[in-house]
Formats: sequence, structure tokens, C-alpha cells
Amino acid sequence: MGKVRSFLKESIAELKKVVWPSREDVISSVKIVLISTTVIALILGLLDLLFVSGMNYIF
Repeated sequence: MGKVRSFLKESIAELKKVVWPSREDVISSVKIVLISTTVIALILGLLDLLFVSGMNYIF
């Protein structure tokens, strides 16, 4: 039981040292992720459409 308490105390101490990002940083990061995910999805969708059309044309 002593090891569990020690672990919890050390974990709490480490979490107090963490520098958490500001709200603005988080919002900007989320925007970047959403935009890049959408762009990649569109590119992959267009490539898939081209490949399927090419296969339908060949076969």
C-alpha cells in the first residue's frame, strides 16, 4: 500500500510541474487539425474516385 501512495504523490507532484497550453493555443491547434484532416480526406476521396473511374474504364 505504501508504494501506491508514493506513486500517487509523485504523480500529483509531476502534474503540478506541467505547463498546460492556453485556451487560444488549444483552439488554434484544433483548427489546424480539422482543416488538415478535411484537406487530406478530400485529396484521398478524389484519388479514390479517379482510380475507380480508371478501373471502370479499363474493365
